[in-house]
Amino acid sequence: MPTRIFLVRHGGTIWSSDEKFAGSSDIDLSDEGRQQATALGRRLANVKIDAAYCSPMRRTQETARLALGDHKIELQIVPGLREIDHGHWEGHTQTQVRQQFPEEYSAWQADPFMSPPPGGESGLSVLARALPALHKIVMDHPDQTVLVVSHKATNRLLLCSLLSIDERLYRDKVTQDVACLNVIHFKTPAQARVEIMNDTSHYGTIT
Repeated sequence: MPTRIFLVRHGGTIWSSDEKFAGSSDIDLSDEGRQQATALGRRLANVKIDAAYCSPMRRTQETARLALGDHKIELQIVPGLREIDHGHWEGHTQTQVRQQFPEEYSAWQADPFMSPPPGGESGLSVLARALPALHKIVMDHPDQTVLVVSHKATNRLLLCSLLSIDERLYRDKVTQDVACLNVIHFKTPAQARVEIMNDTSHYGTIT
């Protein structure tokens, strides 16, 4: 039952250029982010896509719709795909957090998988909801190609798990640029091969 997953990070947002923590904050794509998602849509225009899923956030929903382009597919919302919650760091830049909450920031830097900011989520918690959500999508779509639009940390954690990389190192080992494409081939829900990772070659079509 091979299933091909197009795992995508949403396009750039109005906070991306400032590098603000925006995990659980429901912010919009920037104009540049819409261009990035539209460019991905051009790349996928002639690819058969059977289903599409995304997190509940506006930035993933808009990215998914732009990436789908003229594909006539109903977009399905999956709460388990939402981004990591950064607690009271939300809306702050890393520089601000490092200066205002130095002990919290140091603990998170040392082990982001197990040491979340106060009121936030650990990487472990994100993986515990996102991986079953992805497995269900795979099981529901045998022999099909599915678009899944999620977030930076969520995608990083999923890819580390699928590649048997220590998830505690997800911020060091895996990069996810805005509107990037990852292609994952599932022979079974438990057997995955990552064929393409963090590909942004479609940026070249942005004018």
